[in-house]
Amino acid sequence: MNQNHLTDEVTRLTQDLIRFDTTNPPGNETPCIEYIAAVLRREGIEPVVLESAPGRGSLVARLKGDGSLPPILLMGHVDVVPAEADHWQRPPFSGDLVDGIVWGRGATDMKQMVAIELMTLLMLKRLSLPLKRDVILMVNADEETGGKLGAGFIAEQHPDLIRDAEYAINEGGATSIELDGKLFFVCSTAEKGSARFTLRGRGEPGHASQPHTRNAILPLSQALTHLIETPLPLRVTKTARAHVEAIAQHVDHGLAATLADLLDPATYDAAMAALPLSEPVKRRLSAALHNTATPTILRAGTKINVIPAVAEADVDCRILPGTTLEALEREVRAVVGDRVEIAFGPVYTPLESDPASPLFETMRHVLAEHEPGSVLVPGLITGGTDAKRVGPLGIKVYGFVPMRYEGPSMAALAHNHDERVSVANLEFGTRVLVDVVTRFCGR
Repeated sequence: MNQNHLTDEVTRLTQDLIRFDTTNPPGNETPCIEYIAAVLRREGIEPVVLESAPGRGSLVARLKGDGSLPPILLMGHVDVVPAEADHWQRPPFSGDLVDGIVWGRGATDMKQMVAIELMTLLMLKRLSLPLKRDVILMVNADEETGGKLGAGFIAEQHPDLIRDAEYAINEGGATSIELDGKLFFVCSTAEKGSARFTLRGRGEPGHASQPHTRNAILPLSQALTHLIETPLPLRVTKTARAHVEAIAQHVDHGLAATLADLLDPATYDAAMAALPLSEPVKRRLSAALHNTATPTILRAGTKINVIPAVAEADVDCRILPGTTLEALEREVRAVVGDRVEIAFGPVYTPLESDPASPLFETMRHVLAEHEPGSVLVPGLITGGTDAKRVGPLGIKVYGFVPMRYEGPSMAALAHNHDERVSVANLEFGTRVLVDVVTRFCGR
């Protein structure tokens, strides 16, 4: 297939996937999954489509190799977060293609990568390449609300479909970074876990016409102010250190020294301020070096003329590898004080894989050929993905979305207004992933 045909096809697949409204909740992923299944069947690949609940479909398809090495899993999800259409320049489920840009919810999280992975499987089938590894495609529902009805359902109820895989390629965090004139691609070899909690303030109820200072909202609001304004302590994980040190090897001496200062609590703040990076990139880097606790939902009172006895805030807390719940609670308590309760919910364990692997080396070599002078570095996903669902099966999960940095206006678009992806990056990502999988799995 020539370059123009491949580009047109992966662009069309991305547009078609975006046009399915798979906002989660409620999800309704099955029509989108059935579309992917139909594409596969037309190419002679028979997928397995499974619903964990009505409308909550996921898909697994396998292209067979000779079995001499364990399979590789290409994984993704088609559900998306809600979109506030009145804040978008273009309708969020239009899939509009304008001036080389595809617009729509899911364009970067992660229907573009599902299209690239699907295209990779199709190309392997069309080329009839001899494979020493099976190539498995898994496309899931429900990732945006934890993955229980998608990857969790597959891993727990149908593990035989995927558990023989040695490696998985999944969505990542940062895709690429530009610094000191160098382009750094990121392969996320680690992922934060989550330990969400509720902060609860208590006080005395009463009539709102007779105010007093024992209002439950007061201790909660004071705790939240501290939590928003005060970062939790610097924590340098193995992966974060490897990420920073790998970049430092390829920039000038002064910038390398600034990067090294990020790893020391005494010099961190000044170093972060001095880095010549955009604010979205700095926020992601900061989150990779700290546990984070972000208040997102508030609850207090049931009637405007009644002082509430209880006020609550739900906090989205993301934890780094190596963090225990006891250590985390100490960090949070030191910030919020002792006038509020802390009630933790379920904890998802962080993941950390070794970047020293044949797959990482294959990625590095392929990227160097497609983008001469570029460097592949390990990284950490600051959010959560379906990796937490398949990691317990023993699969080593790498977050790898091979896309060039295209400036701050095209960065940090996941979950944002005006989500979009360039056709140029769709083409680049497809060619890179096809070569990575071909070399890693081919005979």
